[in-house]
Amino acid sequence: MACLVVCALIWGFAFVAQVQGMDAVTPLFFNATRFTLGALSLLPVLLMLHRRRRTDGRTAAHDGIDGVEGVDTVSRTILASPVVVGMICGVVLFTASTLQQYGILYGKSAGRAGFITALYIVIVPLLAFVFLRRRIGILVVIAVMLAVIGFYLLCVTDGFGSLGLADLLLLFTAVLFATHILVIDELGSHVDAIMLSFVQFSTTAVLSWIGSAIEGSIDWSGAVAAWPPIVYAGIGSVGIAYTLQAIGQQWVPPTRASLLMSLESFFSVVGGAIFLGEVMTPRGYLGCALIFAGTLLAQAPARVPKRLSSSSSASPRPEARR
Repeated sequence: MACLVVCALIWGFAFVAQVQGMDAVTPLFFNATRFTLGALSLLPVLLMLHRRRRTDGRTAAHDGIDGVEGVDTVSRTILASPVVVGMICGVVLFTASTLQQYGILYGKSAGRAGFITALYIVIVPLLAFVFLRRRIGILVVIAVMLAVIGFYLLCVTDGFGSLGLADLLLLFTAVLFATHILVIDELGSHVDAIMLSFVQFSTTAVLSWIGSAIEGSIDWSGAVAAWPPIVYAGIGSVGIAYTLQAIGQQWVPPTRASLLMSLESFFSVVGGAIFLGEVMTPRGYLGCALIFAGTLLAQAPARVPKRLSSSSSASPRPEARR
């Protein structure tokens, strides 16, 4: 749980860096440089782990292949490969991060971008219910309702007619980040988290470089001008935060993980106020309080089944399998 909270903190302040980066470079080139830095930042960790495994005499095979259900032996072997899973996650991450960066370019608001993106806390349980047939506990429903009310108070201030192109792009981004969370939950728990992160960052970086080259937006002078936000977004938001996500999701089910990581919206407002001069109204503080209450309430289901197991015949929710 601590990994995901720290992850949310880093991501929240990364919205400030993403806004600042758009003053000098394009979205695709910004993502190309930052995801390249994110991948490179993991190389020392991978080398250290490789040496440790060789010292311990471990094999590269992962013992989690049997955990992938509903497919044959060959498919299970493929899905247990961090390269394959990482590439799948990388394609989703590339699409989500690209749309998000264009939304930030058009919107120019760290706080608003943070809260619209964080709508994935509602989308995650819905997608899990529709496609994975996972039950939704009553406490999670209440927590999501509190979060939705909080998002409304913080984000929708002039009615839904005030939503523009930037808001729509960020809304699609929320759907893709929800998909990314569920893909990691379904496939990522069976592979090495660090290798998964490295492969998905590398995939996102390669696709971003290709896109940036096609549109002719590679600008090294702009990268020099925007190096502080690029370095923070690359090493902090990508290298550290996404790795913490991959590790944390191995222990926290996706609905509660998404609610914890939704705190990035709160931190985005704090960062926007400190570094960009964005002002949060009393209505905004109330929204943050409701989101925080929903996040805390979302942790209750992990403890309730154990207390009620002696008096209830119902089995634990599928999400609580770890």
